[in-house]
Amino acid sequence: MFWKFINELKKQFKYMDGILIAVLIVLSFTPYVVFAVSNGSQAFKSNETLAIVTIDGKEVDQFILSEKTAHKEKTYYPDDDKYNIIELEGTKIRVKEDNSPDQIAVKTSWIEKPGQVSICLPHRLMIEVKGISTDEDDMIISY
Repeated sequence: MFWKFINELKKQFKYMDGILIAVLIVLSFTPYVVFAVSNGSQAFKSNETLAIVTIDGKEVDQFILSEKTAHKEKTYYPDDDKYNIIELEGTKIRVKEDNSPDQIAVKTSWIEKPGQVSICLPHRLMIEVKGISTDEDDMIISY
């Protein structure tokens, strides 16, 4: 039964089908390779990153995260009955404690890589880590 299935499959399978499948498999990894190369570029030459804290879409604080950054805790009060305690340590930042019902920002834990975000939706608080570019030729355009 199995060999009959294999023989039938061989009749339907052509040589060019195999080449086409192999090419498509290789091409499917192209976005991964491009993304890995672009993230590994030397645009961010320093080991420092920038953590931006926003509440309700308004920037309230910025912290430079580096190996020299001392341990620090800061409390934010988005509303009268809401609070978020932010903790910094070296190159990492996190929401250590808050009084939101779901605790998603607390469960996110430490973030340190450019592009990582920790969000507390009920309090409208967001921490975003961005890379610090050392290239003077870069132009930043905000929309």
